[in-house]
Amino acid sequence: MSNIFDVMESTVQTYARSFPVTFNKAQGVWLYDDKGKRYLDFLAGAGTLNYGHNNPILKEALIEYIQQDGIAHGLDMHTTAKAAFLTALQQIILKPRDMDHVAQFTGPTGTNAVEAAMKLARKVTGRSNIVAFTNGFHGVSLGALAATGNQHHRGGAGTSMADISRLPYDGYPGAGEDSLLLFETMLNDNSSGLDKPAAVLFEVVQGEGGLNASSFKWLQRLEKICRAHDILMIADDIQAGCGRTGTFFSFEPAGIKPDIITLSKSLSGMGLPFALVLLRPELDQWSPGEHNGTFRGNNHAFVTARKALETFWKDDNFAAEVRAKGELLTQRMQAMVDRFPKLFSKVKGRGMMQGIACHDGEIADAITSKCFERGLIIETAGPNDEVVKCLCPLIITEAELTQGLDWLEDSILETEGERLRKAS
Repeated sequence: MSNIFDVMESTVQTYARSFPVTFNKAQGVWLYDDKGKRYLDFLAGAGTLNYGHNNPILKEALIEYIQQDGIAHGLDMHTTAKAAFLTALQQIILKPRDMDHVAQFTGPTGTNAVEAAMKLARKVTGRSNIVAFTNGFHGVSLGALAATGNQHHRGGAGTSMADISRLPYDGYPGAGEDSLLLFETMLNDNSSGLDKPAAVLFEVVQGEGGLNASSFKWLQRLEKICRAHDILMIADDIQAGCGRTGTFFSFEPAGIKPDIITLSKSLSGMGLPFALVLLRPELDQWSPGEHNGTFRGNNHAFVTARKALETFWKDDNFAAEVRAKGELLTQRMQAMVDRFPKLFSKVKGRGMMQGIACHDGEIADAITSKCFERGLIIETAGPNDEVVKCLCPLIITEAELTQGLDWLEDSILETEGERLRKAS
């Protein structure tokens, strides 16, 4: 018997295919379906729920604001909610990191922020080309999609996409290979065919691309090349930011200072749509209304985002906890790789954004399907969906993290057993 989703919803849906139940409640790191079954969430809205589902502190602030008839939608007009968020952003995040970036509110999704960042870089420099990297994922609106590497998503464009030069990401040519040598050589060769770019667009950890983590040395060299050639640096911190790697911005440990930073996903703290571009003041060359969006004034998101900054980022305590849990995750996943060499090649990622690279996507799909049967929601990533990707809420307890990893290991053991039986 068909349900309303089969009748009314487009075939473009994806997550519902992997997790074919109807959810009706969520709290912390747990989701519940309409039959009452509980699921441990190692997906977290693809990185949107760093502070968990319905975080009680954030929820209370939002409910109080709504009950007081606070502004819900205000375009880009001044509101007290926006002022409070900007103050918290400046005092808690930017000033302690010696950053003087200004804030541009775009449409409410990550791809909106990337579109604005790319447009601004082109406007400021007068150059149209932007360098993006292999396996990068930046969104699926046409400008951001041009910079996205995944052929599945690019195939949905229906038109040509230009003004992007693709270069190898750190480690892409092979371990120990210098992937930036090509970039530097081409910039210094007037006959290389590489149009001088307005900017480079990069992720510190490529989430959808397979949890490829750049080295700090690579990031530092990329910055040096960009500064030498007057090229802007756009850090796409939409999935890796807001604490996911153990610092608020994923690039902090490398000591680099991108010119433009895009944020979204966990920025609101509650899963509310919210995207932001941070840019150096001298780059703020927009004319009023030149780039806009009807929903660039989500005041409900301002309220919860401010509360998230005040609650979790006043000091280093929360970040330290994230780093500690990231170390536990690394240890457990490395043990799984060592135990099951016929299934896995290595651990990938950084902090609470890690996964296990399987030898093929079929293995990864079998494991994640068995995880779901046990009550663990976990997805795959990578060009062939070959990486089992852990992206649980950062507020997860060590006991909950251990339980989820135990379920993952049980699913791996079952998968290996099935493969051995088929081979015999």
